[in-house]
Amino acid sequence: MGAKYNAVIQHHGDWWIGWIEEVPGVNSQGHTREELLENLQDALEEALEMNRADARAAASGVFEEVSIPA
Repeated sequence: MGAKYNAVIQHHGDWWIGWIEEVPGVNSQGHTREELLENLQDALEEALEMNRADARAAASGVFEEVSIPA
């Protein structure tokens, strides 16, 4: 089972805007609620992959990856 994240979303003028609570800097917008949620998911996946790449690059030599439950 994958991790779950919470989004704070609101309708603001002509836009829907939202933020992922658990990952600073992950936010997006969309013309519809559905578009916003899709955009947030894309932004979250991209941020997590970039964070994974950064963490792997910071490790030198042999390392292991372990899952840690929240």
